[in-house]
Amino acid sequence: MINAAHQDTRIGVIGLGAMGRPMAGHLLDAHGALSVTGRTKRDDDPLLAAGATWVDTPRDLAARSDAVLLMLPDLPQVEDVLQGESGLLAGVTDPLLLLIGSTSSPTGVRELAARLADETDGRVHVVDCPVSGGEDGAKAGTLSIMLGGDADDAAEAARLLAPCGRPVHLGPLGAGEVAKACNQMVVSATILALGEASVLADRSGIDLDTLWGLLSGGYAGGVLLDSRREKLVTGDDSPSGVAKYMVKDLRFANDVAIATGTDAVLLPTLRAAFDELVERGYGDRDIAVTRRFVAERGAADVTPGASDEAGEPGHPDATAERA
Repeated sequence: MINAAHQDTRIGVIGLGAMGRPMAGHLLDAHGALSVTGRTKRDDDPLLAAGATWVDTPRDLAARSDAVLLMLPDLPQVEDVLQGESGLLAGVTDPLLLLIGSTSSPTGVRELAARLADETDGRVHVVDCPVSGGEDGAKAGTLSIMLGGDADDAAEAARLLAPCGRPVHLGPLGAGEVAKACNQMVVSATILALGEASVLADRSGIDLDTLWGLLSGGYAGGVLLDSRREKLVTGDDSPSGVAKYMVKDLRFANDVAIATGTDAVLLPTLRAAFDELVERGYGDRDIAVTRRFVAERGAADVTPGASDEAGEPGHPDATAERA
């Protein structure tokens, strides 16, 4: 257990991307002492202007931190900042709470934690803390934060991360990653359905803004539709949460399914769909690219009125998809 005095807890953050930067801002506002590092120091960085301290290496960050949050894509990137003469582990002399915000393999997180405990004589304690809520949630401080780890360590992690959203301890180390895998199954299924439904409606002559405005008040509504509605309507899939990460996330979900003896029905279809989406070159687009993906898969030979099997008068003709 990490026993840092609450008022004196020094926090470090590595990974100042779309999620990590706004989270770091909330941590700075709430806890005061914040150190950050990354590939390049920005002289106009608003975090530094607000009082965060820039350090040159992960080693320096560890030396001046009681807890370090890593908001990195996956464990290979975590390993990159841990190892080497300038790595984080080289700066660990006192107990350190390592908060892994990556969406990663539960087994991989447990193996990493065991190895770090051995290499540091138990000084490094690991809690996995993947998040959900997207860039909007990170900025608003309303993320769902999924914690796995020792109860005392998770309690301290929850206290530190509370300014960023709602941290909940779900079980032993790796439980947060299992929860995130479940989350990503729901998100991938939902955004694929939203993209596909957008194409069906558009080709049937239905105004998408009107449609999603109506359906958002029913069972089809939710946070994901609210956050991606404009992108689905306009076809703008400029990146926020990029689609390619869903491939690894669904792979981890499949690992959990195998480990638990779960014969998943939907998961194989989701994996195949996002594998194909990335293969088609859409991996760096926002997840709302599912609309474009579905439209281009079935763009050939769309016959007006083809869906009107009964030949009823007044049935809207199928139209070419609007940009």
